[in-house]
Amino acid sequence: MISNFRFQNVFAKSIITAAVLMSGLTSCSSAYFAALEKIGIEKRDLMVSRVKSAKDSQIETKEQFKNALEQYRSIISVKGGSLEEKYEKLNEVLEESEAKSIEVTSRISKVEDVTEALFDEWDDELNQYSNKSLKRDSEQKLAVARTHYKKMINSMKRAESKLEPALRPLRDNVLYLKHNLNAKAIYALDAELGNIEIKVEELIRDLSKAIDEADSYISTIENQ
Repeated sequence: MISNFRFQNVFAKSIITAAVLMSGLTSCSSAYFAALEKIGIEKRDLMVSRVKSAKDSQIETKEQFKNALEQYRSIISVKGGSLEEKYEKLNEVLEESEAKSIEVTSRISKVEDVTEALFDEWDDELNQYSNKSLKRDSEQKLAVARTHYKKMINSMKRAESKLEPALRPLRDNVLYLKHNLNAKAIYALDAELGNIEIKVEELIRDLSKAIDEADSYISTIENQ
């Protein structure tokens, strides 16, 4: 009897979730968040989940760009071999790096959507307090949460801003190699290595900072 009830409850949640997704509502829609709350998914929990997802994406992107740099170094350092194969490997690395970059941007946007909705709701509901002491305490906690969030999201956005500068020289060199499959093209790529290293290392450094800020923010929120 209990197991049947649980099954029905899970099934009902699945139906509602599917309905929300199929309705075409965006993640920043108040109706979307309201539908999730009906199945027990609160904005605060969703926000923490999205911050963790954004952090995971940044970790994966950091590793991807490290790999991209190593692949670039190895391909241009190895003499001989098929130039077409070198191009294919570099192009594959570029495509994977671009996909990860898009994912990072998307997940940061989702963090912003739910956090702004959470803070707006929190701020609106302060007027519902009749107890001034409780209201004051809640106001202070909201201010602290906003301060920690601003620090984290600024760090994420700073790292995000380094994605395109890191991708641009990789993209240029892959395109150049595509149309110049000869030994001179490899020498030209070798000359660009220093610029690529600078851009990728800046990105990796800022991603590391953003990852640390996300961990700190999650810890702060979960211990409130």
